[in-house]
Amino acid sequence: MLSKNNSNTPVIIIIACSAVIALAVAYLFYYKQTAASKKAPGGQQGAVTVRTMTAEVQTLHDYVNTNGEIKTQSSIEVFPDNGGKIVETYVSLGTAVKRGTVIAEIDPSEPGMQFAHSRVYSPISGTVTAAPLKPGTKVTTSTAITVIGDVANLQVNANIPERFVAALKPGLKANIILEAYPNEVFTASVSRISPVVDSTSRTKEIILTFDANDPRINAGMFAKVTLFTLDYEGFPVIPASCIVTKGGKEFVYTVNADGETVSRREIQTGETVDNITQVKSGLSAGEKIVIEGQRVLSDGSKINDITNGIKKPETTEQAKQEEKDGKK
Repeated sequence: MLSKNNSNTPVIIIIACSAVIALAVAYLFYYKQTAASKKAPGGQQGAVTVRTMTAEVQTLHDYVNTNGEIKTQSSIEVFPDNGGKIVETYVSLGTAVKRGTVIAEIDPSEPGMQFAHSRVYSPISGTVTAAPLKPGTKVTTSTAITVIGDVANLQVNANIPERFVAALKPGLKANIILEAYPNEVFTASVSRISPVVDSTSRTKEIILTFDANDPRINAGMFAKVTLFTLDYEGFPVIPASCIVTKGGKEFVYTVNADGETVSRREIQTGETVDNITQVKSGLSAGEKIVIEGQRVLSDGSKINDITNGIKKPETTEQAKQEEKDGKK
């Protein structure tokens, strides 16, 4: 048995060597085919499919997002002149009143003592913005029966985090979105700024006044506020995603005059807002840059720009010659 196994050893070795040689040949063939596929006819490197854009000078508007509440610009709580029990109310939530309108009547009588009813009057003209207390409620001279406000002139009260306080100033513009009208943008401006920072919330309150009255806006509504704080202007802007960082330096690929090759350009960037970045040096307005496909480019690479959605076929030397002959 032992001599028989030894007689088969050369055959096994020959088969193993043949398999190794076959694998080596297959790998070499695959490598050559892969390398060839990366070359266009004529020995030129194949073009990289990219998308491009033209750099333009734009102003970036930095902003702060916060929440706010719609309130009347002027409102006042209504207090009775005498304490007692409310025996009648003559208004309800949303009632329009004039100065001097009777709001309620108070019975100041006590056990064993009868007094005439005391009337409560509206101190200003406006609208009842808080539901009046119900008859039978006992009140004192420090109990607010209701609130009267001027609903024709509304404002937004919002709180800004302390880290953004340095950018606050009257006149800053804001976009307001209300939950009732999620697709509508109302504009407002900062009219007042609190002189103090709240020590608990670490925020500062601002008051925004609507640029135009709109009957759809009601006191008490919840508001989403986008307050524009700083403007960065004077430089071309590009998508931050198209910037390539290497060795601590930042680069973009600009399209050369032939429209078919690119150059790697070192740039100095400025401020970034919503992934749009200023370029302070290294790029001029009007230059075309690569915004997709730049990760596989190198200086001098050929490109196939499909920005308009149509991929241009790669032109072979023969096709170029035929095109040239056809023009004669």
